[in-house]
Amino acid sequence: MNRSAIREQAFKLIYSLEIQKREDLNEQMELYIESNNIDDKKAQKYIRDAVLGIEENYNEIIENIEKNLKEDWKIDRISKIDLSILKLAIYELKYTDIPFKVAINEAVELAKKYGEDSSRNFVNGVLASIIKS
Repeated sequence: MNRSAIREQAFKLIYSLEIQKREDLNEQMELYIESNNIDDKKAQKYIRDAVLGIEENYNEIIENIEKNLKEDWKIDRISKIDLSILKLAIYELKYTDIPFKVAINEAVELAKKYGEDSSRNFVNGVLASIIKS
């Protein structure tokens, strides 16, 4: 499983957690990994680290998103897909050693694949704003 595919699996789990009640996070991660037949240990570690890292730094990640939205935008206006992509990308930018160009490019690719027509520009704009600040 390549890095992009691993990241896509992490995004899918983050999105599913975004739209459902959060109960036992560890149980939900394990169920997701098992039901998607993710046998690659490196993939499992990245997915767990990303989900737990986002959870651990949730307030700071949300604050980063809110501070970098256009003035007339509120976070509850963002689609769950775009919000999930942004959470993962900001986690990678702030809490891992993944180069920012890679994190942004991968986020834009996810936005192209799963988001609306405007998602890639929106995600790219928010992340570019975070990098500048």
